Amino acid sequence: MSTVQKVQDFMEVLKSRRSVRYYDPSVKISHEEMTQMLEEATLAPSSVNLQPWRFAVIESDEAKAKLLPLAKFNGHQVETSSAVLAVFGDLEFKEFADEIFTKAVELGYMPQEIKEQQLGSFMPVLDGMTQEMKRDWVLIDAGLVSMQFMLVARAHGYDTNPIGGYDKAKVTEAFGFDPARHVPIMLISIGKAAKEGHSSSRLDVARTTEWH
Repeated sequence: MSTVQKVQDFMEVLKSRRSVRYYDPSVKISHEEMTQMLEEATLAPSSVNLQPWRFAVIESDEAKAKLLPLAKFNGHQVETSSAVLAVFGDLEFKEFADEIFTKAVELGYMPQEIKEQQLGSFMPVLDGMTQEMKRDWVLIDAGLVSMQFMLVARAHGYDTNPIGGYDKAKVTEAFGFDPARHVPIMLISIGKAAKEGHSSSRLDVARTTEWH
């Protein structure tokens, strides 16, 4: 089994991340380490701290076999990775508001009166949001946690590939998520690279930035 070497320097993590499509199938990530990586990833910023991201870790042979025909041209990632993380955004994220803020009070992050004040001010706003507004909300937050997961994975010595080309409706249904509630964001394959990802050119910042 290949040795997985953790990466501690942030700039090395940032610059060594590649989109990897072929993995060493002998490398398996334990539930304990996957849980740790998800805990670290979910330190990502979240609007009003409502954390609308939801995950499915697809790792068993049976689950991968279910995903494979839905992954279109991304079969190599599904077959050889240790796991594929399916990321969803929960449109009913407001249901978790009281639980999240109660825990913040218990941990000493805010007093009870601030919790009540904040919930009282933004819950009516959430109640008045359209589905389109909620969708925009979860796309941003789930995108942030997805990028953070890929950086966390690199720090743990693993490689990843974000996948947008898959049958999102069928994957949502196949893994028991409610299509009326859960917005499919992306798949992220994770494992140890068997073939290194390619470097890529980037537009110069001067081409993409305006200064005012």
